[in-house]
This record gives sequence, structure tokens and C-alpha cells, in this order.
Amino acid sequence: MEGYNGIVNAPTGSGKTYSLLLSVLGPYIENKETPEGLQLIWVTPIRALAKEIKLSGDRAAKAFGLDWKVEIRTGDTKTTDRQKQIEKPPQILITTPESLHIILSSRKSRKILTHCKSVVVDEWHELIGSKRGVQIELFLSYLRALRPDLRVWGISATIGNLDEAMDVLLGPGGVQKRKLIRSKIKKKIKVVTVFPEKIEKYPWAGHLGLRLMNKVIPIIQKSGSTLIFTNTRAQCEIWYQKLLAAEPDLAGIMAMHHGSISGEVRAWVEQSLYAGKLKAVVCTSSLDLGVDFRPVETIIQIGSPKGVARFVQRAGRSGHQPGATSTIYFVPTHTLEIAESAALRQAIDQGKIEERIPYIRSWDVLTQYLVTLAVGGGFYEKEIFKQIKATFSYSSMDQEEWMSILHSLTYGSQSLKAYDEYQRVGVTSDGKYLISNRGMAQRHRLSIGTIVSDGMIRIQFLRGKSLGSVEEWFIAQLR
Repeated sequence: MEGYNGIVNAPTGSGKTYSLLLSVLGPYIENKETPEGLQLIWVTPIRALAKEIKLSGDRAAKAFGLDWKVEIRTGDTKTTDRQKQIEKPPQILITTPESLHIILSSRKSRKILTHCKSVVVDEWHELIGSKRGVQIELFLSYLRALRPDLRVWGISATIGNLDEAMDVLLGPGGVQKRKLIRSKIKKKIKVVTVFPEKIEKYPWAGHLGLRLMNKVIPIIQKSGSTLIFTNTRAQCEIWYQKLLAAEPDLAGIMAMHHGSISGEVRAWVEQSLYAGKLKAVVCTSSLDLGVDFRPVETIIQIGSPKGVARFVQRAGRSGHQPGATSTIYFVPTHTLEIAESAALRQAIDQGKIEERIPYIRSWDVLTQYLVTLAVGGGFYEKEIFKQIKATFSYSSMDQEEWMSILHSLTYGSQSLKAYDEYQRVGVTSDGKYLISNRGMAQRHRLSIGTIVSDGMIRIQFLRGKSLGSVEEWFIAQLR
């Protein structure tokens, strides 16, 4: 890449992953070198994608005879494995935004990061419109200060503001050698709307699309494998049960995948789908992103996808190879969604994709980040202020706002400064902001993240086997 930074934009299944993996491996192929320390951090928004990236990394290293270690660090990684990764880092580490900040909260963070030359942020179009994207910006600002020669690349599906997305990833002006690489390959997407027998009798709102199940079953039967996307976990559960009741032959070859199912079951579903053992999977957005399920022939979308970009992303789960056509069936749940299907088809044909609006001035994320640095060995005010000002999100922050945040870290507020527990960060004699209280540090590490969710209750059999988890409010409604 000749020292460039930027974004790679190409259709699903066109080889984006290998294009960036090989740019990192390239300088070491001729002499079969295995450098010491971490060389590449690959950031993924979901754990399921991490497994696929690891497989690709292992294949690439093996193909060129390189003895590189490729490892995953997520919330599922064992504590002993995390410790080993700090003591002896792999050459390639695949992780999530939250795990990156957990690394920063370790006093040994510099040991694992000091040799890092490249960062790849996968599915950047998904991260940019959330506070997890801000987490990435802050981490990159820290790492660039540690490694001025750092190369940063994003992988993104098509969105309406790709140029702005690159500015957010690289900072508004800090990185000069930048390039947006767009593929000339146009992904062929075939949208097929499943119509009811009598449109005039179809409901106007408030249904799950089950009236069209008799038309969905033949689509599943004629396809080798099918992903059936629903918009909610409840809808996913209902469609799974109704399909099994209507077509018992699907038992054993159809599965379900959503965020409340236990990690072990989700892993089994992903592996079985990848191996071609399942004919159908009813799922939510948990299978939206980048997971390379090559056996999948057909995608069914139940109800509105809530956006053109998401619809295209889901369609790309089928035909996951260059030149292949992606086929997606749209199942409207009410009459207005029949009109929406026509609008989706027109938007895809004309290349009209919505923008993803980046977060700016997210003071809660910044405060959490500063506490993370204070836990991980401390920071100096002027040094960190310069780094943070170089990010897109905080480029407009002024000195008064900065001092206000530091004051809240050290004293809480005017009304709370009398309480010791709100005085989180102390300042040493040489001006370093530091947390030395081990209990407070541990509590912070356990709460790092920006994903807000409802209170969850774990569900398991009396003999101990776990089923997964559900929202507390749902349990409260049961009689």
C-alpha cells in the first residue's frame, strides 16, 4: 500500500479481507520472516466475524509458509489466554472495540501495542454510526502517538458518505497519505417480492408476515441453504416454531440464531451452516455482518429491513463470491411494505444508499476513555488533549470543555466533591492523572463499553444446562 491509509469499498465476497491481510504479510513473504510482537490489529464489530477472519489469516500465513500466530481476543476469550497474549503477543490479533479499551486499561498495554504497525477496522460502515466508532477513534489517536508510522485501513460496504467515513477513521487532517479504494465490480442483486394471493385483504400494520408462510416454505425447500432474517428476537422465535409446526421435516436441519441464545449454541449454528449441515437458519441481525457462509444460496427478509444498506448487506450473504448474483426474497408483513419492496428495488438499481451519521462530542465516551487510561498507568493532560483533538469526534472541543471533563474525573462535581467515591482519578506530583485503587480499577474494567442493553436474566434447566438469556422486563410480564 506504499504507506497509505484509507478505506476499501467493495461488494461482499470480492476479497477485501485478503487484500489487506496480504498487504501486511507481503514484506515478510520472501524471507519467510516471523517478526517479534504484534504486527496487525484487526477490529471487528461482532464475535462471529472474528472466527472467520482468524480462518482467513491462518490460511494466508500457511499458504506463504509464514509461522505467524493469529489469535482472537473478545469477551469469550479465557483469562489465561488474555494473559498469554500480553506476555507473548501474536503477530495478528482479532478483537472488538471494547476489548481494545480493556487492553488500554492494563498497565502492560504498551508491551502488547508497541510493535503494532497496522490496524484494520472491519465493517466500518456499521461502527461509524455508533459510539463504538468513537471508541475506535480514541484508540487510534492513542496508538498513532505511540506509533507515528501506523497504517490504518477500514473495510466498508457502500454508504452515502464514504469520504466523510474516511475522515472519521483517519482524523480530519492528521494523516496525509490517504486513499479511498472503490471496486469497479457491481454486485448483482435479485430482489423477489413474495406477494399474497389477495392484496386487498392483506393487513395494513401490526403483523409478523406469517400469512405468507405457505409461500416461504417452498423457497426453503428448493434452496440448498437459506438465511431467514427477522427484525426482532420474538419474531425470530415465532417464525422458527411456526415453520417447524408447518413443515416437521425441517427438524434437525433448521436452526435459530439471535443474541439471547447461548454462545455455545450460536457457535454450533455458525459452524454447521458453514459446513453445509443446515438447510435453513432463522436469525436476526446477529448474522448481518461479513460472516462468510459460502453454502448459503438464498436470503429471505421478513418485513422491512429498516434501510437500503442493511438490505443490501443481508442480500450479500448469498452469492458470496466474485461475479455471483445475490438473491433475496422480500416477505412483506403488511400492505405498505409491498410498496416498500418496490422502493428498495429502485434504490438498489440507482445506487442510492443512506448516509451513516458519525457521533461527535460524545462526552460520556471520552470520560470513560480517560478513566481507562488512568487505570492503565495514567496520562498527562497536555499530551492526551493533543491526541484527542486530532480525532473527528472531538476536533471542536475547546480548552474550557476539556478542563470541565478533567474536573469531573477528579472531583465529581460541585455537589459530589465531598464524597470520596466520586473522586475517581487522582493527580500525582508530576501532573499524571492516575487511579491506584485496585477495586475501582476492577469495577471500571468490568463496565467498559458503549452498548446499552436491558437488564438480562440467565435461563437454565434445574440440572444446570444453560438455554441463554432474556430481558428482565419480559420475565416480569409472565404470569
